[in-house]
Amino acid sequence: MHGRKLCTFLKLLPVLQALWFPANAESFLSNTLIRKDQVQSVLEHRPIDVSECENPKVRFCGCSDISMCSQVVFKPTGPIDTTMCDYETVESVNGDLFSNIHELVKTPFFKYFQVDLYRDCPFWDDHGSCNNPGCAITTVDESEVPLKWRARALSKVDALVENRHELPGCYYRDSDFCWLDDNTDGDYYDLTLVPERYTGYSGPEAHRIWRTIYEENCFGLSEFSLMDGKAPAAVTLPDTMTDVLREDGVNNNQCLEKRVYYKVVSGLHASISTHICAEYLNQTTGEWGPNLHCFVNRIASHPERLQYIYFNTVLLLRAVARLGPYLSAYDYCSTGNRQDDVETKGLLLNVISIAQKAGKFDESALFRGENANVLKEEFKAHFRNVTRIMDCVGCDKCRLWGKVQTTGIATALKVLFELDEKALDPHTNANLLQRAEVVALLNTLHRFSESLEAVNKFRRMWADMGSPESEQLILEAEKAAIPLPHFSSGVQQRSSLFKVARKRIDTFFHICRKNTTEYVAKLSNLCARGLNRISSILQLSGKDSGPGTGTYEEL
Repeated sequence: MHGRKLCTFLKLLPVLQALWFPANAESFLSNTLIRKDQVQSVLEHRPIDVSECENPKVRFCGCSDISMCSQVVFKPTGPIDTTMCDYETVESVNGDLFSNIHELVKTPFFKYFQVDLYRDCPFWDDHGSCNNPGCAITTVDESEVPLKWRARALSKVDALVENRHELPGCYYRDSDFCWLDDNTDGDYYDLTLVPERYTGYSGPEAHRIWRTIYEENCFGLSEFSLMDGKAPAAVTLPDTMTDVLREDGVNNNQCLEKRVYYKVVSGLHASISTHICAEYLNQTTGEWGPNLHCFVNRIASHPERLQYIYFNTVLLLRAVARLGPYLSAYDYCSTGNRQDDVETKGLLLNVISIAQKAGKFDESALFRGENANVLKEEFKAHFRNVTRIMDCVGCDKCRLWGKVQTTGIATALKVLFELDEKALDPHTNANLLQRAEVVALLNTLHRFSESLEAVNKFRRMWADMGSPESEQLILEAEKAAIPLPHFSSGVQQRSSLFKVARKRIDTFFHICRKNTTEYVAKLSNLCARGLNRISSILQLSGKDSGPGTGTYEEL
């Protein structure tokens, strides 16, 4: 009887937990304050050339909530969090990587992408629209696409896929981290003719897209089972990531898999923001070009976001490295011209070689132990939802690149966490990946490599800037920093808070067990932290107008 009463009371704990650690922590919905010298640490950094990963030991900041690291000044040197590589290695290979993959994605196989951009949004009725000319997009007539890649031919291949879960026009297999088009509808696009850049798509509709994406981070039973301060079972992880998973000082309310999920999503957001700033429309002159002010406000003043770009780059490189034999055996011939095939494979082999050098990520350290399979299924379900959220984007160009890149990341996740060496054997599993997955994976890696190239351009712009102008730029960035989540209204903020609380109440319904002794300590801990969180919320922010609208709404 007493156990049931305590169990009932514990159902209220998620409310306190939500107050103490909001779901949007470590995401762009929680802006950190400008830290001293952090803009300079990003923009004044000069890449160091090395030939291979010199710092294979995994490194972790020691706090999953970025605001807890407010005194840390990020410098892009040393090991990259939760990987087995360092910033120097990525920077040293990115020049060659970009030059090769930039040419690769121009080849016939990799530049054509078929997708249905007009599927109904599954999450809300009114997904808005972008009337700005920058959102417009041009399709390619199917006659221009090689015969073997047209809808009819691809549909025959898709029909061979077994055990798939279907919705009108799309499906996923149990191993997939995304929804895939079934090639029965949709148009063809030449990605080289649709640059990812500033479109003018912003405001509440764009903000709702990112808010919904970040809300896909609420993991349930499996997270609490796996990460409750001690391993749920006798599990020995490789030394490369043991420190990350069990290091003293790490917030144990977040499992490693969830932290990786945050980095993946925030890294995608950071990369897209970098592209927007790199190709920004000057409203006065009508010219396109890099906007340093945009980059400082969106990325350099919050350098943890730059970390996530590096992290995703390593993740994608690792997937390409593992997929090397399969990609090498893939049929890229399209026009009947053998020279085209030779050129494509030559560039691809160069990319694979670079990936094998810098793609150092230990995927075997994730999804281990009791309930690990449950956690993996949750991870997949959440990321599948992210790919469906792309159907709600109101800007055609943004929706296209959103679909390409979420499919590319989902393909990388599948290669790393679902496929063993036997499955990756091209001789026994030639139809392992759909053409769209291969195209999306390499184009997504190109997007991240191009982001890192853009960062170096911004560094050169900063170096050429005079001291008074650079100081003014930092001052403006400090004024733009918002310490509170930048929901468009207090009502939305409260609504999101209670939404998270409700989800976590549901979680405790499942995890409350007969033996409740272990939760007494958690009750005391969460109560104290919850009261501290309430106290901080009730303090005046000093901003009479309340929370701002933020600067990360555009896609």
